[in-house]
Amino acid sequence: MQFETLAIRLQTERTQHREHSTPIFPTSSFVFDDAEQMRAMFADEQEGNIYSRFTNPSVREFEEKMAALEGTDDAFATATGMAAVFASFMAFLNAGDHLLSSRTVFGSTHTVVGQFLPRWGIETDFVDGRNPESWQSLVRPNTRMLFLETPTNPGLDVIDLEFAGEFCRKNNLILNVDNCFATPYLQQPARFGAQIVTHSATKYIDGQGRVLGGVVCGDKGLVAEVRKFCRSTGPSLSPFNAWVLSKSLETLAIRLDRHCENAEKLAHHLTSLPQVERVIYPFLDSHPDHEIARRQMKKGGGLVAFEIRGGVSAGRQFLDKLKMFSLSANLGDTRTIATHPASTTHAKLTPEARAAAGITDGLIRISVGLEHMEDILGDLNQAIIA
Repeated sequence: MQFETLAIRLQTERTQHREHSTPIFPTSSFVFDDAEQMRAMFADEQEGNIYSRFTNPSVREFEEKMAALEGTDDAFATATGMAAVFASFMAFLNAGDHLLSSRTVFGSTHTVVGQFLPRWGIETDFVDGRNPESWQSLVRPNTRMLFLETPTNPGLDVIDLEFAGEFCRKNNLILNVDNCFATPYLQQPARFGAQIVTHSATKYIDGQGRVLGGVVCGDKGLVAEVRKFCRSTGPSLSPFNAWVLSKSLETLAIRLDRHCENAEKLAHHLTSLPQVERVIYPFLDSHPDHEIARRQMKKGGGLVAFEIRGGVSAGRQFLDKLKMFSLSANLGDTRTIATHPASTTHAKLTPEARAAAGITDGLIRISVGLEHMEDILGDLNQAIIA
């Protein structure tokens, strides 16, 4: 089956009621036929549902869809995207281990690897995604994992996944890729050697700003370790949110087509405005990584970043003058969203860390929605043109 068909047709078996759309299973626990079945399930000798912190039919449908769309063996869903990222670290890293992470990652991820992992004796070095030849010098005997975002948040750097896959094979590292911005429709990191793929399903997977969720996709044995960690620590996805996310996958492809179409038009328009210092979009020829992006991504994605002339004051004036765009730290919504990363998603980073990640005070990130393009351009123009 093709991507769009899998996203729509892969679902749990129908119940005795023969429903067309999979129902929600809002239950905390499940019953057993007898004591032997109960024992066998707890001993992992027999598959089945025990407790919704472990497995749930609604959650399992979402996991199986995500694994199929990412091209991985298995998946485990979590309550949020950050729960997925954290689980993808803690299931494999021990005290004394060393992590390599791209420098440009989501602000909360940066906080986890920079502030919390060191408390448990896990050290991190940040790598330059645009200079992969420099990575080898940072590998130690105790290095266990390379964690990447591509495209990155919020600067939309694109990291060469083919190089990363070969690098990790050579050094016997787990390649862990946050695929939130691209989604499996635009990019499948497992094709390039990623053993773990994480998502904040809150973003494009839901696509309508309704629920929180996360998922870790990957090799069966590795996902089993994530499941073991999460089964005991409890970042479980609710059945309702899993049902919403599974239904949302049915429209992911058609939504992403429109997001990408609108974003590319907006990026080209921004390049023509004298008020704009630079425009960042992976499929623009001016993007330093556009050749890599076209090689590993189907389309350029739904996010555009740009730097407005005049720095912080001009950026705030632009945001305050917007009428239709939403001011929010979320992204991947049907509605166009504008945010100022330096004062929101990456505000807890030091100024030096933001500068190293390419986050300037005048950087604006636009999550381009599904509204009519004339209305998107109209609101942007009236806000940016003095």
